Amino acid sequence: MRAFLALGSNLGEREQLLRSAVASIPDLVAVSPVYETDPVGGPGGQGAFLNAVVELDTERSPRELLELCQRLEADAQRVRKERWGPRTLDVDVLLVGDLTVDEPDLEVPHPRMWERRFVLAPLADLAPDVVPPEVLERATGDVRRTDVSLA
Repeated sequence: MRAFLALGSNLGEREQLLRSAVASIPDLVAVSPVYETDPVGGPGGQGAFLNAVVELDTERSPRELLELCQRLEADAQRVRKERWGPRTLDVDVLLVGDLTVDEPDLEVPHPRMWERRFVLAPLADLAPDVVPPEVLERATGDVRRTDVSLA
């Protein structure tokens, strides 16, 4: 099953945190280019994020993918102090095949992905069939493609 996870970091050694997470993801098919973006929401004064999307070919369920995301965040010593606050690593389940999940701690497709250019730009690099150009144009936020490689 085709699945996509979004990764972001704005604390610590951002590139290394993303590289370590990507290296630990099973069933990996592709890694998007990395984008630098200003924080969306949350407290002021945060540093810029590095963001990427990975594509998987997996038999894991959305719940199993959420558990993987949480393990990757724990490995990066993420501390949850406030919503949308700075973080060493943020990993979100975006899409899992054509499955839909609506549970208190898991929504698939990710409920805000279609609004956020920092998710849609790297997703469109991997899956232009999933992100129509007009949807990417309507998304908010500035993104800057970097020369950072996570592969």
